[in-house]
Amino acid sequence: MWNIVSYYTVKLELDFKDFFMIYDVIIVGGGPAGLSAAIYASRSKLSALLLEENICGGHVVTTNFLDNYPGFHEGINGFDFAVKLEAQARRFGVKIIYDKVLKIDNECIKKVITINSIYEGRSIIIAVGTHVREMKIPGEAKFKGNGVSFCATCDAPFYKNKNVLVVGGSDSATQESIYLSKFARSVTIVYRGSKLRSTKILYDKVLLHKNIFIMYNTILKKICGSDYVEKVIIMDVNTKKMIDLKIDGVFVFIGLIPNTSFISNIKLDDVGYVLTDENMCTSIAGVLACGDIRKKRLRQVVTAVSDGAQAAVSAQYYIENL
Repeated sequence: MWNIVSYYTVKLELDFKDFFMIYDVIIVGGGPAGLSAAIYASRSKLSALLLEENICGGHVVTTNFLDNYPGFHEGINGFDFAVKLEAQARRFGVKIIYDKVLKIDNECIKKVITINSIYEGRSIIIAVGTHVREMKIPGEAKFKGNGVSFCATCDAPFYKNKNVLVVGGSDSATQESIYLSKFARSVTIVYRGSKLRSTKILYDKVLLHKNIFIMYNTILKKICGSDYVEKVIIMDVNTKKMIDLKIDGVFVFIGLIPNTSFISNIKLDDVGYVLTDENMCTSIAGVLACGDIRKKRLRQVVTAVSDGAQAAVSAQYYIENL
């Protein structure tokens, strides 16, 4: 969230030349995809500016333990990983300014309009990611990253032989439930409807797993515990009866929201994800998109940094042919 501290940080970092410089590439978003793009762009001697609203790192900052990124055989804390990425980008010379982007002007010399300024660049890489759709119930914020998760691929191994709860009835929820069932003692799916919204093939696969249970017509109302999640309170939507259930972890899969509200004239899918080709090129020449913001199947740190590298290379090719 934009605040007075962020405002004065921007003022300290801005210098006179920023108002007149045309960057080779402006990267919007400082998550793993944006930082990876910054590393590759700066290392290729492109003048690169990265704009980030809050803190570099994106969702990974809130991950207690990143266990599946290649090269860290003992795992790494998400915040520490983000710090290393940012430091590496700065080492190659990228300029990082904390500012909120309001609009992108997709002319030949492209403009990024923020709260504090207007920046010009020959190309733009959009890497603003998504934000998870949260339940907004008691206990969710308290245990986020420490019992409440939004990614089974990231955190399932921490729940070996434990009891977990999955909220949601979509393809994502059922796929993640199946994955969780490989680790957890039991997986209980809580869904407000009388039938899961997932495809039949996924639903049939769920039924094959004896440690997956489905509670239809139910809503998760509260997550309880002291230092860790200990139980949840579930409500039957028909009878309004409250049910206490001992649970070690809660996985929420009620949707992701792409951060594309400031984007115009670029083709999006029906949900709002940016449509790109394999080179991260969007429908506008010189505008690339990478990471979770684009339409794709797997949204992981490893795929985000790959996208970022490709976007930087595509930006370089675009600039060389102007």
